[in-house]
Amino acid sequence: MAKTYSMDLRERVSGYVTSGHSCHAAAAHFSTSVSFVVNLMKRLRETGSLTARARGGLRHAKLAPHGAFLLARVQETPDVTMPELVVELKARGVTVDPSSVSHFLLRNGLSYKKNRAGKRNQASARAGGARGMDSQTAAPHG
Repeated sequence: MAKTYSMDLRERVSGYVTSGHSCHAAAAHFSTSVSFVVNLMKRLRETGSLTARARGGLRHAKLAPHGAFLLARVQETPDVTMPELVVELKARGVTVDPSSVSHFLLRNGLSYKKNRAGKRNQASARAGGARGMDSQTAAPHG
């Protein structure tokens, strides 16, 4: 991500414009974009400050207030799907994507591992051997 312009440049650009030059002339004179000069002057008029706006910051978690509900719902019905949870959240007034629900559950230590057959992982019903091969009927190589 690009860095913000220095305060020194901001002061010089604003001084140049307030002394009667246009924003386009200031942009050409200081080798900046016209939009930077226009936005800088707009910020100066509205706030009286030349400082750059805050960048980044903490993002609020949309699902945090509903965390207890989600965790209880998953504990109650472990095989509930993300789209089903999205529908239930929508009924509570929260619009969210299934991937957001999945990320929330993973952050809270819940994951649902499935095996290749699409079933929940558990102890295998048959002992070892290659898939689909019966160890007593397999012909030896050789």
